[in-house]
Amino acid sequence: MSTADEPGREPAPAEEPRAEYQASLATVLREWGRLGCIGFGGPPAHIALLRKLCVDREHWLDATEFEDAISACNLLPGPASTQLAIFCAWRVRGRLGALAGGVAFIVPGLILILALSALFLAGAPPLWVKGAGAGAGAAVAAVAIQAGANLLLPSWTRAKQAGSSRRIRWVLYLLAGGAAAAAIGPWLVLVLLGCGLTELAIRHPHRAGSRGAPGTRSAPRITPLPLVMVPVAAMRAAGTAVRAAGTAAAAGGLAALAWTALKVGALSFGGGFVIIPLMRADAVGHHWMTSSQFLNAVALGQITPGPVVQTVAAVGYAAGGLGGGLLAALIAFSPSFVFVLGGARYFTSLRGNSQAQAFLDGAGPAAIGAILGSAIPLTAALTQRWQYAVLAAAAVLLLALRRGVVFTLLAAGATGLIISLAGGPLPH
Repeated sequence: MSTADEPGREPAPAEEPRAEYQASLATVLREWGRLGCIGFGGPPAHIALLRKLCVDREHWLDATEFEDAISACNLLPGPASTQLAIFCAWRVRGRLGALAGGVAFIVPGLILILALSALFLAGAPPLWVKGAGAGAGAAVAAVAIQAGANLLLPSWTRAKQAGSSRRIRWVLYLLAGGAAAAAIGPWLVLVLLGCGLTELAIRHPHRAGSRGAPGTRSAPRITPLPLVMVPVAAMRAAGTAVRAAGTAAAAGGLAALAWTALKVGALSFGGGFVIIPLMRADAVGHHWMTSSQFLNAVALGQITPGPVVQTVAAVGYAAGGLGGGLLAALIAFSPSFVFVLGGARYFTSLRGNSQAQAFLDGAGPAAIGAILGSAIPLTAALTQRWQYAVLAAAAVLLLALRRGVVFTLLAAGATGLIISLAGGPLPH
């Protein structure tokens, strides 16, 4: 029996792909570029496309390894589906393949979102563009609710199976993430980390005398109090350092943009809509965008193929033109390459790591709460009555009729276009 199967032993790290690569570099560029062009629908669509290519069609990975990779990517900060695409390219063609595949997966959507940003975020866009943007932006809060709702039931089911104590903590983590997204967007990452560390401390407390001589006292059992106090304490402890970084970033436009992109790519657990409160506070606070323009940027990130995190490129475009958009994308996606290239061979063992799973069991519900909570500032950014009607209709399409995100946003944009051409009021 192999060491990977021995009780108490974690699986051995996967070997680095070597000379006998499973595909040529040209194949990686072609296939991952194709996925980058047709990957509409966010992470669920990306995962399905990668599974179809790498497991079902080409048999480059087996189903177990693919599921291990999904779990490991969900444990990492940043865009999980992008990290999965980089990992699969690493398994197929090694480090060079990971770089080529990741870039090929990202670039098609990046080009499109920068082109659309030039149209929608121009100083004086045409009336029809403003109307389409106002309509699509009005539906974004409904997309956030749907994204959170899709994650809610699986996460709750896992917590429910683990007992009443875990269920209570799950609810508290969810509420903490939602409140943070709604009220303290820039500090959201500290709350996510605090919830993850709290669950880790509860599940794996340090017991100095647990294996000592009889009569040795163990460390006191952790009570539910840290569920509230650890995120707050983390915020206070890190406050000075974060404020210093933020002050330095505020000294220059590019430095501020780089700090925003770094938070999005390296410090945000959950990806997708979790990053919205982080980006919105900086984009609007630095006056790169109005609230309405930020809604447009989020909508653009949803209707373009590839990673949703590419919304940061639209923010970068608003802050510094084409160069700002490229800089923001480069900084936001670089951590994903670093995480995968540095840790891909450990992905199988990471899935079975109880401490990593405990952290995710705390940070995960908080991230779901943050996704749902992001709908509050997104709704508050609406300024016209008809936009609330579009939001309600989008909620019906997404949650009741189960229509796709791209279809819903395009329908909302078309509604805004018609209203603008009919002389209806538009956001300033």
